[in-house]
Amino acid sequence: MNHDVLGKKEKAPCLAIFGTGSEVGKSVVTAAFCRFFADKGIRVAPFKAQNMSNNSGVTPEGLEMGRAQIVQAEAARIPPNVDMNPILLKPTTDVGSQVVIMGEVSENSTAGEYHRKKSRLFSTACAALDRLREKYDLVLMEGAGSCAEVNLMPHDIVNFRMAEYADASVILVADIHKGGVFAQLIGTMACLGQEQRERIAGFIVNRFRGDIRLFEDGIRWIEEKAGKKVFGVLPWYHHIHIEAEDSVVIENPGKVSPEGKDNPAIAVIRIPHISNFTDFGPLGCQKEFDLHFLEKVQNLSHFRAVVLPGSKNTRFDLNWINETGWGKMLRGYADGGGHVLGICGGYQMMGHYVDDPDGVEGHPGTTQGLSLLPIRTVLKAPKTTTLTKFSWGNVQGAGYEIHMGQTERLGGNPMFKVLERNNMPCKDCEDGCVAHDSKIMGTYIHGLFDTPGLKACWLRSIGLGNVRISETQGLAARDMEYDLLAAHFEKHVDLERILSLPQLKKDKYLRLKL
Repeated sequence: MNHDVLGKKEKAPCLAIFGTGSEVGKSVVTAAFCRFFADKGIRVAPFKAQNMSNNSGVTPEGLEMGRAQIVQAEAARIPPNVDMNPILLKPTTDVGSQVVIMGEVSENSTAGEYHRKKSRLFSTACAALDRLREKYDLVLMEGAGSCAEVNLMPHDIVNFRMAEYADASVILVADIHKGGVFAQLIGTMACLGQEQRERIAGFIVNRFRGDIRLFEDGIRWIEEKAGKKVFGVLPWYHHIHIEAEDSVVIENPGKVSPEGKDNPAIAVIRIPHISNFTDFGPLGCQKEFDLHFLEKVQNLSHFRAVVLPGSKNTRFDLNWINETGWGKMLRGYADGGGHVLGICGGYQMMGHYVDDPDGVEGHPGTTQGLSLLPIRTVLKAPKTTTLTKFSWGNVQGAGYEIHMGQTERLGGNPMFKVLERNNMPCKDCEDGCVAHDSKIMGTYIHGLFDTPGLKACWLRSIGLGNVRISETQGLAARDMEYDLLAAHFEKHVDLERILSLPQLKKDKYLRLKL
């Protein structure tokens, strides 16, 4: 807890991690820093003033925040808190988002409407940052997208304006795998003003493949042109599994297993507004079967199961499913004895209809469902955000719920018995629906595959009972990955030089700890 120096409590210093663009690795680099400093005995906290993502999670208080900051909090070995992500934008259309402020839904807003409110929201973000700086020894500030979007910079509340408020040094991350790393870094510097360039302490080049010796001339060129140090070049890795924030991980799902191939496969329908695709990480890491995200309609007969994932715009995605032909394909697959699982929005789509009388997702109205399950859903406030403990037969699990509206079961059986929500015992509580000889299932609970026993039960139900599943689960499993990430980071980044940055070195408490 920072710091009583000479009888006066000071605010903790901040270190900012910005990027040359989206999906360059800011979130993972920030998580690596979190684990590194936590291992040094520093009470470190992550912070991102505004996050735009449909991957969100729930805090112990039952509030909603971006999963990237939850991952970073886990890496820092502290509980997640909405101060770490005070503003969350969850895109519902190409020009609109649901706005979540301090963990609670505020409104649906177009980009133009939101732009006019940024001054007030900047104050909200600053207050959240101040609380973190009072509670922790160091705050790691993640930026958003490119920090040099010249048309957005005058109204930016995430990148340099926040760094200036906190007087934070900036480390700029670039992704060499995308190509054009020299233009990324030098071009970013050219777009910045003098004061902003001076705030950048140096660079980290992410996702390098090949012989690093072949890039040494490139490093020297960058340092000469920019007048800044390259702190490190992070090689591409395959042995570390950290939750991805952005949908880049499912944009290129690869080739579908052809019929007759020995390796079994599970399909996830890649709907336009897919959310919480991190649900599928525990399936994707299994070697005994393939996991495919499918966008184009194709024959499903050779898949062991098909999953309808969560959605940030259920009615839009349901219309898309029917218009593209996926609806007919899914019904045929189910009629032929196939296994279908719906999660959250996908569960809602599997019913007879989804009704939105108040226009929660857009224009009020009713959308015909897939009629795979005997349920009906009404979208309405308030939003449910809970950490949920539940059981499937004799197996207990833990997950979380984030959804608007309620679903009524008209037949079938419940999928799960709910034991607790937000640490409060539930009496006679149920979730989900199971029908058609338990081959068609739906649930509101995200993260259900994080529990090895539950993952094993579901895989067994679709004929994959021989899959070897690690008994290490949940946070314990993720914790091992954070350790691997920190070791990889320490090996390839000049952390001693970063620790000598003036904003860190002048802090008396950090100087004593480091």
